Amino acid sequence: MSEALKPVDAHLADILSVVGPLSALDLTLPDAHHTVLTEDVHSTFPLPPFDNSAMDGYAVRAEDIRAASPESAIVLPVVGDVAAGSTTPYTVQPGLCVRIMTGAPIPPGADAVIPLEDTDGGIAQVAIRKAVGSGHCIRRAGEDAPSGSEVLKAGTHLGATQLGLLAAIGRDRVHVRPRPRVVVLSTGSELVEPGQPLHLGQIPDSNSALLTAAAIEAGAIAYRVGIVPDEPGVLADTLEDQLIRADVIVTTGGVSVGTYDVVKEVLSRIGTVKFDRVAMQPGMPQGFGTIGPDKTPFFGLPGNPVSAYVSFEVFVRPALRRMLGVEPIARPTVRARVTEPLRSPPGKRSFLRGWLAVEEGAYVVRPVGAAGSHLIASLAASNALIVVPENATDIEAGSAVSVMMLERRHQ
Repeated sequence: MSEALKPVDAHLADILSVVGPLSALDLTLPDAHHTVLTEDVHSTFPLPPFDNSAMDGYAVRAEDIRAASPESAIVLPVVGDVAAGSTTPYTVQPGLCVRIMTGAPIPPGADAVIPLEDTDGGIAQVAIRKAVGSGHCIRRAGEDAPSGSEVLKAGTHLGATQLGLLAAIGRDRVHVRPRPRVVVLSTGSELVEPGQPLHLGQIPDSNSALLTAAAIEAGAIAYRVGIVPDEPGVLADTLEDQLIRADVIVTTGGVSVGTYDVVKEVLSRIGTVKFDRVAMQPGMPQGFGTIGPDKTPFFGLPGNPVSAYVSFEVFVRPALRRMLGVEPIARPTVRARVTEPLRSPPGKRSFLRGWLAVEEGAYVVRPVGAAGSHLIASLAASNALIVVPENATDIEAGSAVSVMMLERRHQ
């Protein structure tokens, strides 16, 4: 009697029971890029910190120019210049003004700024051709963020704009959850580096490039180690060398029932790694456990490129997102009308390549390519995975199906 297949959800649950959010670190802003905050951040001073000019122009008293118009300009003496960063104190007395630059502090006595284009640009005196109200072209202190206000919540992903905000409130370091460090390697003596000449029986290693990029897209730091031949000693030594810089190790190949499946041979003797047959297509053979003194999570994925990628999306990506401490951990799914009939083996959850689009306000998905797990060209032409449940074998065209949305791309 053949061994029963392990349900997809059970395998994912076992993985998520092992991995958890990484411990927080105190990092500089450049190092915190693409990490996740573990603290609420409050401004310790107003943002902006002082009233300042929104335009190059002239700081005036609005009352002095209330009669100004294009036909009847008001002429005021200019008593000085206030540049951005200026600390020279000027007080704008009635009937006077100062020339001011964008970002410069509003001098006492002034309550409005006249943009340069509404004047003749005078230096000793200026003709103002427009009346404005109090507060015109003035950025008020604290209007963006009052002192003491919360500007970022714990759990916020730190992209470029968030780092800019942190710098604006004077923070140079933050407490964050770091990006998981993922080591990716491919096993197989038939593999050669891309770009190298091929001999009979050899193929380029596409999996490590594929999964390294997928790990980065999931929010991790990824290290592509490359190819390890079908030699148990070499694999064991490579894993030992890589553990020092890994929060996760991902290998591809060597996890099925073949004679030369060295990953299965080596990892079955190390740590808690277990190899299962999971009820999914593609990607049935799966290895998962921990290795090394720090119990580093280890994923042994199938060697065919589509199987490896689908396995990454279903199992590895959620684990990396959990380590980042962000939600949701899985790709978004939607219901879509499928344009062609589908077939799926009984008892297995199928993940079929597809192109998801919107037609007449509704999602429509078109299957892409054949079902072979080695057909990477059709994978590259897809932007979604059509998910066919275990209890479905035949899906009619026009039926509603679940679709896992991958990276958003346009055809």
